[in-house]
Amino acid sequence: MTDSTNSSPAVTIITPAYNAEQFVAATLRSALAQTFSSFELLLLDDHSKDRTAEIAEQFARQDDRIRVIRLPRNYGAPAGPRNVGIQQARGKWIAFLDADDIWHPEKLRVQLEALEKSGARFCSTQMTDFTDETELTFKPVESFAIRRISFFSQLLKYQTPTSSVIVDAELMRATPFNEDPAYKAREDLDCWLKCHERLGYSIKVQRPLMGYRQSPQQISGKKLQMVRRHHHVLKNYRFENGRKLGLGAALFTATHFLSALPIRLLGGGV
Repeated sequence: MTDSTNSSPAVTIITPAYNAEQFVAATLRSALAQTFSSFELLLLDDHSKDRTAEIAEQFARQDDRIRVIRLPRNYGAPAGPRNVGIQQARGKWIAFLDADDIWHPEKLRVQLEALEKSGARFCSTQMTDFTDETELTFKPVESFAIRRISFFSQLLKYQTPTSSVIVDAELMRATPFNEDPAYKAREDLDCWLKCHERLGYSIKVQRPLMGYRQSPQQISGKKLQMVRRHHHVLKNYRFENGRKLGLGAALFTATHFLSALPIRLLGGGV
């Protein structure tokens, strides 16, 4: 068993989970396999009706870097559980890992190295899609390139998969996720735009360091609904000076989905 009680971890991993008993063990194993070990993992169980919390607690008994928080009610979307985790985070950095996604073993190490070298406060990575984790393979990271993502480029096309993001904890406390049900499955778009507006840019590691699980139950698979939710977020987005995007909301919704279509058709990742 590890001992993380004597000092604060460098990274807090936040994992919201609801009825994820089929996948959560693989997700937790990918976190525990990280070559960078100074982290805590907060699993926020969103009042699951299955054995999600029990499975996570089995892991927590073996590794005290994991803490399971059973929420007293169901939030209906990951925004609320993530915000609870953000408030309880002890790390300087916050990393997000959804309960069905998988990390490359070197993900945290590579991103923290990139953040230190660049002086940035927000880092994402490329991702790869998968349906069965037993068929998911990651190549060793011997070198990697970094590119900047501006607020404008993020508007043109969403480029920061949530389970790939590691971000300054103080920034996250200042820009929490919107818990309005109308933002469900696009609360990350709204939050990352706010982060980019404040920072000016983020960095992205040009290597797929996370696997995004594809399943028929995901709301992200319902394309028309996702288009509407994406447009809703942009239509209601307010810059810090109070200005709105206006007609740009429809334009940038179109550019995002048109640019993403070829990648999805070919089975690739962001």
